[in-house]
Amino acid sequence: MMEVIPVLDLMGSLAVTGKSGKREEYKPLESIFATSPNPVEIALSLKRAGARRIYIADLDAITGQGSNIQLIQEINHLIPVMVDFGVRDFKGFEFGLKIAWQVIVATETLKDINELEKIFEVFPRSRIVVSVDTKNGQLYSKNLNMTLEEFRDVLIQLDPGELILLDLSRVGTQQGINRGLIKKFEKFDIIPGGGIRVQDIRTLLSMGIRKVLAGTALHQGKIPLYIR
Repeated sequence: MMEVIPVLDLMGSLAVTGKSGKREEYKPLESIFATSPNPVEIALSLKRAGARRIYIADLDAITGQGSNIQLIQEINHLIPVMVDFGVRDFKGFEFGLKIAWQVIVATETLKDINELEKIFEVFPRSRIVVSVDTKNGQLYSKNLNMTLEEFRDVLIQLDPGELILLDLSRVGTQQGINRGLIKKFEKFDIIPGGGIRVQDIRTLLSMGIRKVLAGTALHQGKIPLYIR
């Protein structure tokens, strides 16, 4: 069975949608799960539909233009949240555990590898989710000066629980999975995201993958929450 983890991007207290990580062009989300872009309404509907957890990206926090922390806390009381709000360091991760069940440490915003190592030394792996962010086949990061392969070697030493592989250039495009990226990290318990289509599911299952992130395709009704 494939667990489809719903994606909600938040901006200005609304659920929003866009393509290829071009956040300045994002617009309010139209979802089959709600009549408005109200994140709480959508999350509650997803829970009723059978979702076990939800991925939330706080785009305001990630871009340093405010936050949606109260909304995320409210949603986390309804359904377990794995949140990306732009964690840079140990203190940021520690704060994140107060607002969500799982906290994402994304390469886009991580300050340095030392901070990641400190997080793994102190906190249980079940609550840490590393997100390997990529764009155009390269590791996407504001601070880390390393290749995908070099970061993969760091992760082999840290032995994370769950690992998100997020291809930002495919987000919202429904272009399909990035097989090359998945192959590079096949030793991990990975959750692919970005461009997932229903026809990709069988391929992913054949590769031993049992979880995916789905945003656009899910909210448009093109992918169900559970696929056997």
